[in-house]
Amino acid sequence: MDGLPCIRHLRIPVATIVGMVSEGMPEDEILKAYPDLEREDIREALRFAAEAVRERELPIISRSS
Repeated sequence: MDGLPCIRHLRIPVATIVGMVSEGMPEDEILKAYPDLEREDIREALRFAAEAVRERELPIISRSS
């Protein structure tokens, strides 16, 4: 899928599932739309997205002259 993160070995992009959740689609509807998915796949997609946007602590670099 051109390097996009996907659910397990399926060709379903994480962003697709996260988008459906963000639009308020119930899990049952998502699972109906993608019968190969499992409930845990939806939760894992959300965990992946949360980790992707989590702030990272960056070291402070002192520039001495």
